[in-house]
Amino acid sequence: MKPNRAKFHRLPSSLISCLLRSQAPVRQLHQQISANQIPSPTPFVPDTKTFLSLIGRNLSQHAAKIPAWESLFSLKSLQLRKLGVEPARSRRYLLWWRDKFRKGVYGIGGDLKDVKDSVAHVRVVEVPADRSSRTLAVPGAMKKLVVNVPPDVPVTESKLRELRPVDGLKVRGAHTIVGPYVEPVKGTGGSMATIKVQEGMWEQKRGQKIDGGERRKVQVRRKRKLEEIRKARG
Repeated sequence: MKPNRAKFHRLPSSLISCLLRSQAPVRQLHQQISANQIPSPTPFVPDTKTFLSLIGRNLSQHAAKIPAWESLFSLKSLQLRKLGVEPARSRRYLLWWRDKFRKGVYGIGGDLKDVKDSVAHVRVVEVPADRSSRTLAVPGAMKKLVVNVPPDVPVTESKLRELRPVDGLKVRGAHTIVGPYVEPVKGTGGSMATIKVQEGMWEQKRGQKIDGGERRKVQVRRKRKLEEIRKARG
């Protein structure tokens, strides 16, 4: 779009030239900011269909309407409405999860790096206790963590230094992995497990409406009170 010179017709020519030159960098900056707002897919969330499936509320039915990852993170609410994403609360929910993902806030499995065919393997490992903690570390003490490592990859000492504990999972007892959507691997006693992408894994359940919800709460309670008074008077 070419700059509109008409809006500058009362300004000195030197100032007009300066303003016109300054508009190009502003447009470039705006485009750069918009591009930066589109996060990269992750190993656990590689495409739009997976994202919509994970957040639940039957939004995966709209996957064909939003095939491109860039579109998923750039479409406005009105544009989603034109594509047929209904009702409005579904669009609000999608935009809310989209913003969380953009900030790096995921549900279970979102931080997994080694994922193949929508399945990630996790296992229990022992590492030296964290000496940087506020509590006094016992010399030689070890702690158990749940990490994301493929089953055919040996966990060497150098590999341990690279690994990070998986969010949302912990070790119960001697070596049992516990957490949402964890499937123990047979024959491992619970020390190895898998996490598979499933419909609604990240879904935030809608709260139950009480007395008609916030919009109708006062009206509903007033009618109930009047009804109680009427019955009390006989």
